[in-house]
Amino acid sequence: MYFIIVVSDGTGRTAQQALDAALTQFEDAQVEILVRPGVRTRLQVLEVVEEALKKKAFIAHTLVSNEMRSLMLDTARKLNVETIDIMGPLLLRLSHQFANAPAEKPGLFHELNKDYFTRIEAMEYTFRHDDGQREHELDKADIILIGVSRTFKTPLSIYLAIKGWLVANVPIVLDMKIPAILSETEPSKIFGLTTYPTALAQLRRSRHEHLGGSTGNYANFDYVTRELRYATAIFQRHPRWAVINVAHKPIEEIASEILALYNRH
Repeated sequence: MYFIIVVSDGTGRTAQQALDAALTQFEDAQVEILVRPGVRTRLQVLEVVEEALKKKAFIAHTLVSNEMRSLMLDTARKLNVETIDIMGPLLLRLSHQFANAPAEKPGLFHELNKDYFTRIEAMEYTFRHDDGQREHELDKADIILIGVSRTFKTPLSIYLAIKGWLVANVPIVLDMKIPAILSETEPSKIFGLTTYPTALAQLRRSRHEHLGGSTGNYANFDYVTRELRYATAIFQRHPRWAVINVAHKPIEEIASEILALYNRH
């Protein structure tokens, strides 16, 4: 196992993306990447080099400060720790090309593109927490959607994530307990989604037919009715959760209702 420590005075995203791209060329390499963002002081640089020495790791860094890059190089050389300066040579070449010194302001790229990175981070969070995944991290979400299958949890999650919200969604399945962490989470974050049995049965029939009739009772009207009643009982036990009926509404309208209720709190 090889260890690579990614060091950045910003988020570390640039260095990690460059490293990920390079590692695709080494299919059999067993590598663990450790990201150390926000490294901006001499002490932090020294600590990272010490960590690399202990782990027998090498360092890939994107430090924009010439002082911090020089300290990294000198300290690592003394301790025989390998380093790769991803940003330095590029900054030097551009400085010669433009006959101008770089600003050396840490995190400037991320700050200038803050909205973009917020949306990317929200999308990544939402995909990782779709359909009840990583339930132990639900408390980190801005918004949690909970409802039975085909109440638009996933498309709503993606739509809201594009706007920069960290969204998780949790399925309700007949007679199955919901994650206990939901009862410990701030209620204003949680939105129950419901609909009418007829509308839901119709949506599920389409999916049932698309999957070649392999979904069992999934689209059965009686089963759908029982599952919606089960969901309603859960919502009633948590009266501080907002409940939204999604029947016959476009995603944009449902999202607007959610955000209006969220902002009210």
